[in-house]
Amino acid sequence: MTDNPDAVFEVAPDRCAQCETSLADAEETSRVRRQVIDVTPPPPPTVTEYQLVSRRCGGCGHVSEPTATDVPSPLITADTADTADTATDAAAGGHPGLALALRPGSPVRIGPRTQALAALLTCGHYQPIGRARSVLATLAGVRVSTGFTAGVRRRAAALLETRFLPHMRALLPTAAVLHADETTGRAAGKLAYVHVACTEYLTLMHVGGRTSADIDAGGVLPEFTGTLMRDGYAGYAHLPAIHAWCGAHLVRDLRSISDADPDTQIWALAMATTLLDANQAAHQARTAGQDRLDPATLRRIRNHYLGAITKGTCDNRGRPGDLAADARTLIGRFVRYEDMILRFAVDLTLPFTNNCAELAVRPVKIQQRTSGGCWRTLQGLTDFAVVHSYLDTATKWGIDKLHVLQQLFTTGAWLPPALTPAE
Repeated sequence: MTDNPDAVFEVAPDRCAQCETSLADAEETSRVRRQVIDVTPPPPPTVTEYQLVSRRCGGCGHVSEPTATDVPSPLITADTADTADTATDAAAGGHPGLALALRPGSPVRIGPRTQALAALLTCGHYQPIGRARSVLATLAGVRVSTGFTAGVRRRAAALLETRFLPHMRALLPTAAVLHADETTGRAAGKLAYVHVACTEYLTLMHVGGRTSADIDAGGVLPEFTGTLMRDGYAGYAHLPAIHAWCGAHLVRDLRSISDADPDTQIWALAMATTLLDANQAAHQARTAGQDRLDPATLRRIRNHYLGAITKGTCDNRGRPGDLAADARTLIGRFVRYEDMILRFAVDLTLPFTNNCAELAVRPVKIQQRTSGGCWRTLQGLTDFAVVHSYLDTATKWGIDKLHVLQQLFTTGAWLPPALTPAE
């Protein structure tokens, strides 16, 4: 409840409910407060006019045109309090629309706050263009064209390409641990891949194919020499980082083998149990303030790991069928990549899963579903990846998405000052 409601109404009986005597001067026995909170209809949009005056110098005859450094002066005194406040703010120097007014072309422009709202709907809340346009009209009282709503994402991405993307490409390779993942996005009738490199506080996505060169095109991973948490895709193998394999991916693969034939493929359940027990041991060690597992615990994990491999190898040797073939392939993976798979148990600074990257890239699928299953152009998917990188990074820092979008369309992109807030 608020102590300063916008309107207060007193609801009291006029006459006694039993004898119908007037209660006009009757004693008040109690007063109970009830509040109803609701939204108001959106007001008409605020229109600010800038009259661009050019002046001829009396000395040299040169005609000077107004620039962004010229401070506007108010010409009209508003009749209402709300407009008067706006005029006062403008006179104090707040002119977020001045740069738009100074651009050549159409005499009417949509202001930065409306642009920020449109970008928030299409990139921050994954609305398709038509639905975002309808929401703007209904909730903000601003009716814009479909072309404007579609173009906001491109304008936001273009602004981010100048400062935000280079800043992120310089910052991310300095992290100790990076998460990488990829997902598909259908655009222009073809399948593209969206790649992400991220940390707990930073997200950067780019669009390309699925080759090693496409992964490198993001400008982050080729320079990274820390520990890379990833899935089993071979396209990452060439990178100079120390590689760690996501435990959640492996457990899912093991469950699929075990569930298909629990009696024969008991090794898969044993290996999944080993990984989960190792994760629990690592978590308990971190909680206790330890920087590593004790040697006895680590030896027991490795013994169980090798025992599961041995059991699986014996049970599937010479066995016919697709399931046995898949099991042998998975066993070979655990043999070749033991160090990668168990790195989380050796280095307690590493997580067990790659959930950080999977959560960062998931909005691609959400936006694709809400937009009819595809992007009309590849550029649209690329712009979405850039803008979402900006919004996801701001969210990780606890900054409101609308706030950073308003900043983007007025003074320029917000930039994360370091790898983490602690730094």
